[in-house]
Amino acid sequence: MTTSTIIWIVVVVVALSLLVAAIAWVARKKRTEHRRVQAGDIRQKAVEQSHEVGQQEALADETAAKARAAQAEAEAMAAHSEGLQHQAQARRTDAATSRSELSREFERADKIDPDSPTGDTPREDASSSPREDDAGRQVRSGVPKAG
Repeated sequence: MTTSTIIWIVVVVVALSLLVAAIAWVARKKRTEHRRVQAGDIRQKAVEQSHEVGQQEALADETAAKARAAQAEAEAMAAHSEGLQHQAQARRTDAATSRSELSREFERADKIDPDSPTGDTPREDASSSPREDDAGRQVRSGVPKAG
């Protein structure tokens, strides 16, 4: 081989190398630009979706606030209910005490009344003997009223 042939071969190899490098550089540049465009599209879609996500977050916050308000209302109602139950129990106790005192008054009246059975002779069931109140209605003594 002659020197000129070797030089031509080297020149062709260098030219081909430069051509391959140029093609690789252009392809890389295109790929980089394509990725930039793709990233821009993704960011744009993300910005559009961020508004929707913000609305969803606001709705979630609103729902959580409503849940807290409902919980507070339920706790207030439970406390009110508990207070009413205590009040009802106190009234039941007062009514039972009053009923007991009333029964004692009837018993005392029976002891004093000459027409009622005396303490020596056992009465029939005190709760089954009817009496009349001031309005003329029959009343049974010793029977606690429900309520």
